[in-house]
Amino acid sequence: MTEKIEVGSVVTGKVTGIQPYGAFVAIDENTQGLVHISEVTHGFVKDINEHLKVGDEVSVKVLSIDEAAGKIGLSIRATQEAPAQTEAPKAAAKKPRKRQAAAAVAYKQEEAPQGFNTLKDKLQEWIEQSQR
Repeated sequence: MTEKIEVGSVVTGKVTGIQPYGAFVAIDENTQGLVHISEVTHGFVKDINEHLKVGDEVSVKVLSIDEAAGKIGLSIRATQEAPAQTEAPKAAAKKPRKRQAAAAVAYKQEEAPQGFNTLKDKLQEWIEQSQR
């Protein structure tokens, strides 16, 4: 690898290959790294081919360098400004789930004394309840 490239630096490279999991980007003649599909752009990327193609020139940020494995982790989205958060329409907003009231009603507390009971004491009662 080359000593010019440092973690955190932003460089320009050329896409040399595309796989379902990411794109390979050549930083110079001897060095290339991988832009994982999650680092292509802000938001979800279903198909990387909709965003990149071989030969594209891209600006990438160096996320990691593994000299021993000879791998460089790159990010395109780290060079882009994050989109502004917009409020979701009220119709699309998820509603909080209601508790299952039926489960609470189904359990009837027997006229057993309150407090601590050992498992041995309760076992026969539980067996009888499960057979009803």
